[in-house]
This record gives sequence, structure tokens and C-alpha cells, in this order.
Amino acid sequence: MAKPLVFSFNGAELSLAMCKVERSDLYGFVETEALDEKGRKCSTGSLASDGQTLIGSGGTAIANLAHDGTWVEKSQLSPVDGDGKKLAAVPSSFAAPIPLNDTATIDEYLSHSIRSVYQMTCEGDAWGPLQAELKKGTIFSFPYSFRGGLQPDAAFLLLGADGNTFLAIGSPTKIEFVGLQQQMTAEEEDAGDGEGDEIDFGMI
Repeated sequence: MAKPLVFSFNGAELSLAMCKVERSDLYGFVETEALDEKGRKCSTGSLASDGQTLIGSGGTAIANLAHDGTWVEKSQLSPVDGDGKKLAAVPSSFAAPIPLNDTATIDEYLSHSIRSVYQMTCEGDAWGPLQAELKKGTIFSFPYSFRGGLQPDAAFLLLGADGNTFLAIGSPTKIEFVGLQQQMTAEEEDAGDGEGDEIDFGMI
């Protein structure tokens, strides 16, 4: 079972178990298998740049190379910003209790693209005060990082319509408005005899 997530609310610590809600649990899924002429299941492969070598699944990997082409271990790398200053790492959300101090409006929640949803459960009645607050429609927000890293995700703790508590994890939605580069204006019609508007059937 996955490690529980610990929250701090009203001076008490609550340990909530996480159960991921998969898309297949909601909509089901269809699996397509490719078979050869003898009915054997096919596997995915890659064609090398020479156009002849076939590379099976697991036959490729990502490597970090220095400017001189030497191999560099990931532990030797340090993230920096555009000015070359070292960036501070974000700790894992499982490293310490998460204080539930900040709340979000429904509009703030809907302005995020949610990619993961977990159903949260707790043994006993220890989280009664938290559930009571969630039943009021309160949405708690906090930064979330599974393993730790440079940029935490946005997380929201809220109550569903079915009475279950859910943890939604995502990132702010980036909306780009598209418009005309140049605004079109109506031009005045040519005050001629109108012959230019006649249809030339030879063009059809």
C-alpha cells in the first residue's frame, strides 16, 4: 500500500491513505494487440538511424554527456537558473506534515489542469473536524511534490459530490488568446458602373 500523506489541521496530525483513481476505473479501456501471420504477439521496436538495425523495447536509454563527450552521472549535476545560480530543491510532501492553512476558490481550482486524482481515506473518526470543514465547500490548497524536485505541483483537497474526499494534483492552465494580427476594415465600394461585379462563367 502507498505511503500515507500526513496533514496538520487545527493542531492535530491526520494520516490519510491515498488510492489513485485511474481513468480506466471511470471509463474502462480497450487494449489492441498486433499479431503476426502466425498469431504471435508483436512488440514495439525502434529502427536505428542506419535504417537496418532494429532495437527492441528497453534497448535505448538517456545519458548525460559533458561538453567533451564524457559520461556524467546524474548525481554530479546541479540545476541552475538562467543566470547560473543554483536552484533550491523542493522537499517531498511525504517528508513532513502538510499544514492546511491556505484555501482556494472554485474558480482557482477550475483554472488548473488536473492530471492525477487520489481518493483519501482515514481510519476512525480522527479526521471529523477536517471532513466537517470540507462539507462546507472549503477547498484546501498546498504545493505537492512526490519525490521532491525543483517545481512543486498544485494540490487541492476537496469533498466530492458522493461524500468522498479527493486529492487533485495539477498545474495552472496556460491559456493563449488567438486574434487577428491586423484588424480588417471595410473598404468603400468602387462607385463605378458595376461591371466589375459581373460573373465570368469562363472562370468556373
